[in-house]
Amino acid sequence: MLKRRQRALLLVVLRKLLTCAICAIALVALFSVHGHVFPSSKLPGASEPLKFPSQHEIKYQRVGAEQSWKQELVPPHFSKPPVSPHKKWSLDTSKLWKPPPNRDFFPCIDPSPNHTAPAESQGYLLVHTNGGLNQMRAGICDMVAVARIINATLVIPELDKRSFWQDSSNFSDVFDEDHFINTLANDVKIIKKLPEELATATKGTRQFKSWSGLEYYLNEIAGMWEDYEVIRAAKSDSRLANNHLPPDIQKLRCRACYQALHFAPHIEAMGKLLVERMRSHGPYIALHLRYEKDMLAFSGCTHGLSPAEADELRIIRENTEYWKVKEINSTEQRHKGYCPLTPKEVGILLTALGYPSNTPIYIAAGEIYGGDSHMADLQSRFPMLMSKEKLASVEELEPFLSHASQMAALDYIVSVESDVFIPSYSGNMARAVEGHRRFLGHRKTISPDRKAFVRLVDKIEQGILREGRKFSNRIIELHRRRQGSPRKRKGPIKGTKGTDRLRSEEAFYENPLPDCLCQSQRTSVSTDASRQIIQHIGQSSADKTALRKQ
Repeated sequence: MLKRRQRALLLVVLRKLLTCAICAIALVALFSVHGHVFPSSKLPGASEPLKFPSQHEIKYQRVGAEQSWKQELVPPHFSKPPVSPHKKWSLDTSKLWKPPPNRDFFPCIDPSPNHTAPAESQGYLLVHTNGGLNQMRAGICDMVAVARIINATLVIPELDKRSFWQDSSNFSDVFDEDHFINTLANDVKIIKKLPEELATATKGTRQFKSWSGLEYYLNEIAGMWEDYEVIRAAKSDSRLANNHLPPDIQKLRCRACYQALHFAPHIEAMGKLLVERMRSHGPYIALHLRYEKDMLAFSGCTHGLSPAEADELRIIRENTEYWKVKEINSTEQRHKGYCPLTPKEVGILLTALGYPSNTPIYIAAGEIYGGDSHMADLQSRFPMLMSKEKLASVEELEPFLSHASQMAALDYIVSVESDVFIPSYSGNMARAVEGHRRFLGHRKTISPDRKAFVRLVDKIEQGILREGRKFSNRIIELHRRRQGSPRKRKGPIKGTKGTDRLRSEEAFYENPLPDCLCQSQRTSVSTDASRQIIQHIGQSSADKTALRKQ
């Protein structure tokens, strides 16, 4: 009896010892895993000091009265995305950087066999460009085509020095003048200055009619050679039709834009350096955040602004003579999709599209209206906000600082070369960059559906919707076909007439297809065959359905 009790007691002790041993092993394993993941006292995600692959040491100094979001050094890629309070679900990120299929489209802008060298000039064409950098660029390229049509010698265009930006830059300060002249030598004769003997000659000054076709220039404008030796174009923006022009004229516009009109060497060099420094972080988004004072004043968009800010913008609009529309309903503008997205809205968009919070983002913009107060939400979601002022030292940027067009040119270069380009507004730069990226192989460009998007954002603010997987799926689906894939340039909106009809067309430089992009014959044949197969399958299905009904 005693022996049985001793055996039972021994078994209980052994069981307890075994349980303790198992617990001890488990604890050792747990601590060893923890130590492997976080081997030091550093917090997870903490970064080492950032080093750029630069020829110069970057000195992060204050540039004028810049906002703090432009000054602070942001960390490089985290080993793991930091936890974001705005995002509690995971999305497949494999497609975030993948460009749309280009379907084997390639640039085809060589002149046709019928193209001839410029004939004897009828006279000289002076051009006064107007607007910001990209508005002037498009106008310059159009005036190259106009000079060819009316058989004129083009004098290097004069850049706009009286616009909102008050930039004193000349053509050669922004563009490579000699390259421009030499590249187009077989198309149009271009000279740097008007001959001295014609400096005081009477000039036929005209404001060319917007979106005009071949007949207008051949008849009305070329007819001016009978009275004038020098014709002066008072404006250059949107003076040539987007469509229905001879193929050689359309290809000439593309040669002017994408081959001839290069930026000046010092701008190209600095732009390349900025791209290299952005690339040091890996793939990056270029965000054209058009939330600047001039844009908000011009458009009348005041959503999210204080009454004092809205009043300031109204006064600017009223005092700017060449802005014709003065009374604007901000709410109507926004609901129609005519307003640039706010920085807060952009943050919601990027999160919904699935971009992690450690995504490098280049802010292609001037001074953001309201500074930190309006950038706070975007900064909290995506701390790696970069800019010219962050990527370059004061000394490196000094030659560009007082010239808005040259600063915009740097943004243009970084945007064209980005892995993903996202404009918050479809203005002149957004259209120009999108078109250039299409020309270069249909690089990924996400064009926000502002009208549909802000309605969903409003529902979030009203508590009807919440950010999360369902909201994200709606945003992704909304932009599935808005990523820069090949398609023909859109024509006018149905029901529009006259000037409104021409204005509603997609701009030529926004999408140079079909005029300047061709599809390889193999792909074209394959596409036609696939279309025939799909039609055959559809017809077979329809026949089977009809038989069943019988």
